[in-house]
Amino acid sequence: EVQLVESGGGMVQPGGSLRLSCAASGFTFSSVDMDWVRQAPGKGPEWVSSINWRGGTTNYADFVKGRFTVSRDNAKNTLYLQMNSLQPEDTALYYCARSIIWGRVPPRNYWGQGTQVTVSS
Repeated sequence: EVQLVESGGGMVQPGGSLRLSCAASGFTFSSVDMDWVRQAPGKGPEWVSSINWRGGTTNYADFVKGRFTVSRDNAKNTLYLQMNSLQPEDTALYYCARSIIWGRVPPRNYWGQGTQVTVSS
């Protein structure tokens, strides 16, 4: 059974940082490109970032470029998202997902259960 379990969310003040993790199991993680997706209350899901299977190529949505960094540790079957300079508009549920097409939100059944990030003073 494919499982993606996110962790590391929480509440942080504007300008703060968080590091999200996603533990993967049930598939060959080291062979699969991965995404981060987010969904704010009352809004549709947004693609945030992608990383290729090896970890050597990444891509970011314009609204996080320069602030967020995606990485992976294939030996630990874990995906990461380092988020710096967080702003209130970054408040959302953050999901890791198996990637299908870079830059596009994959189907819901490709996502984990999500971790909440709240940015507020």
